[in-house]
Amino acid sequence: MKRVITILTENFSDWEIALTNSVGRGYYGFETRFATPGGVPVTSSSGMLVTPHLAIEDIALDSFDLLIVCGGTIWQTNKAPDISELLLAAHKKNIVVAGICDGTRVLAQAGLLDHLRHTSNSAENLSQLNYAGAAYYQNVPYAVADRHVVTAPGTAPVSFMVEVFGALGIERDENFNYYLSMYAAEHNKTA
Repeated sequence: MKRVITILTENFSDWEIALTNSVGRGYYGFETRFATPGGVPVTSSSGMLVTPHLAIEDIALDSFDLLIVCGGTIWQTNKAPDISELLLAAHKKNIVVAGICDGTRVLAQAGLLDHLRHTSNSAENLSQLNYAGAAYYQNVPYAVADRHVVTAPGTAPVSFMVEVFGALGIERDENFNYYLSMYAAEHNKTA
């Protein structure tokens, strides 16, 4: 069973991590838990109130296989929690670390993206930071995975799920492909 911890903050972008956690839990038996700064309840951008399982400060490295940083407006403010040490320690232990939308900013600030292919909402979104990975930035509208690190723009929750599952070693079997085609079907619409 894969163990997932998703980091949420006030005004987090709830749609970004919904598929990864829901499909992982519902169809692959993932243990999904959510962590917030101080372990306090947070409200998503759509108004959903979430009571977390634990505080970010209480996350133990041996308690998860995947660490997701959900996007949200806080990551561009000085109210953002500093989780760089946690991210670096997880990556050093070959734990999958994933960031979507402004969650990618957190990975960049930690230095995880300095030598890995990655993406974000835009190159400008990361260029505001002091990070050395600009040469590895991929200007694509879908998720990118490189050496146990997955990044995606906030508009790519389907490919984010695909790349996260791939990084966890989940085979793209018939069942997986069925759900992928179902969730991505709307993008096949022709104008």
